[in-house]
Amino acid sequence: MCTVCGCGTGTIGNHTHAHRHDTDMHFGNGTAGVSLAGASQARLIEVEIDILSQNNRYAAQNRARLGALGGFTVNMVSSPGSGKTTLLCKTIEALGKQPLAVIEGDQQTARDADRIRATGAPAVQVNTGKGCHLDAHMVGHALEQLPLAQNAMLFIENVGNLVCPAAFDLGEDCKVTVLSVTEGEDKPLKYPDIFTASRLAILSKIDLAPHCDVDLDLFHRNLIRVNPGIEIIWLSARTGEGMADWITWLDARLAEAARPQKEGP
Repeated sequence: MCTVCGCGTGTIGNHTHAHRHDTDMHFGNGTAGVSLAGASQARLIEVEIDILSQNNRYAAQNRARLGALGGFTVNMVSSPGSGKTTLLCKTIEALGKQPLAVIEGDQQTARDADRIRATGAPAVQVNTGKGCHLDAHMVGHALEQLPLAQNAMLFIENVGNLVCPAAFDLGEDCKVTVLSVTEGEDKPLKYPDIFTASRLAILSKIDLAPHCDVDLDLFHRNLIRVNPGIEIIWLSARTGEGMADWITWLDARLAEAARPQKEGP
């Protein structure tokens, strides 16, 4: 096994490998699932455990705080440009008087939070700088700024990224991944972790499907291949197609969250 990247081949010269397809390089085959020059797989695992353990402690605090309200919290993830913010604006409109709030994550600007506030919903912008995702500590501070009512819905719009958000629990009830038809049917296969971690996949911008060379059935098959239990909703925030299914799904999850938990066996 290569001692640098952890792949199944030997080290040859200055880290040139006899990989599959001759010149293809696979740096995620080690036990850590990632490689970093100069760091062993064991060290990478140690660092990841340390980072995620601290994050999970903050996430548990967020979850307890949100759970006491009997509401429902969704962590919305996607690549940039999938239509998350437009979908959220339409969702807020469709939910009417349902108490809700939004945490917006981006590297810079408050553009998305301003769009959410224009609907009348409370929103806090969290800018991560060079960070590629929100973490539970950031969300905890954002919660201090939000007026969350009992049985409220909280939407966390994560930084546009199909990789890093997969590993970070924010204290949410579930992750929802938004995937637009313009991104291609292979995205679940290329970025499986985020779809494996998600309860629901929203296939957005389906109104554009007739104008793109896409196979909607293949989208569905690839999602199920990565996560056989994932739920799937197809919608267009622009035309309204599928929005009723999304709102029904949210209402059902809120009802589950608000239901009193049984005590004891």
